[in-house]
Amino acid sequence: MGPQNAISKIRSLPYVFTEQGVAMLATIIKTDVAVEISIKIMDAFVEMKHFLYNNSQIFERLTNVEYKLLDHDKKFDELFNQFQNREIVEQKVFFDGQIYDAFSMIIDLIKRAESEVILIDNYVDINTLNILAKKNESVEVEIYTKKETVLTTKDINKFNKQYPRLEVKYTDKFHDRFLIIDRKHIYHIGASLKDLGKKCFGITLIKYDGIIDDILTKIEM
Repeated sequence: MGPQNAISKIRSLPYVFTEQGVAMLATIIKTDVAVEISIKIMDAFVEMKHFLYNNSQIFERLTNVEYKLLDHDKKFDELFNQFQNREIVEQKVFFDGQIYDAFSMIIDLIKRAESEVILIDNYVDINTLNILAKKNESVEVEIYTKKETVLTTKDINKFNKQYPRLEVKYTDKFHDRFLIIDRKHIYHIGASLKDLGKKCFGITLIKYDGIIDDILTKIEM
């Protein structure tokens, strides 16, 4: 190590003074100001020790609270992941008056969609759009219904202004109602979405390979 490097190293300042370092410094520096400052620094160390000692139980409790919060966060994350990854419901029967339960299940299915929801329902109205509005933001919606629907162009435009994108197409090829999620899952629904829970009906996941393609092909014919 050359002389310049040695001098540079000696001149570099420490980040902090320890209590022992202040005590050692006080034995070297003899001026009145230095002695007074050294005493004040030592007093500060003593006060800090007393503070830590007197409040040790509080700090211990705060640490325990922090650990508990971290544990709760972990449990909430696990619960949220279970909620997000819960299994697809295969079938459910709703009896007269179970309006809330019926709406909850349909909305849950719609919220599962990541890209597309297709609804085949001959009788749609504003209530149907209110349900579909619960979709995720980027999800597109297609409705296939009769030309005689009470849903107006004005209703569709209002929906698209706030919850794009909805497209309504007309067909008279279907009697039953179907809900297709991301072209992966298809549900047979025993009642129009606007009438959920008013009478007994069922919702059933159709597990038949090719059924979604068959239905979409039938629509396009």
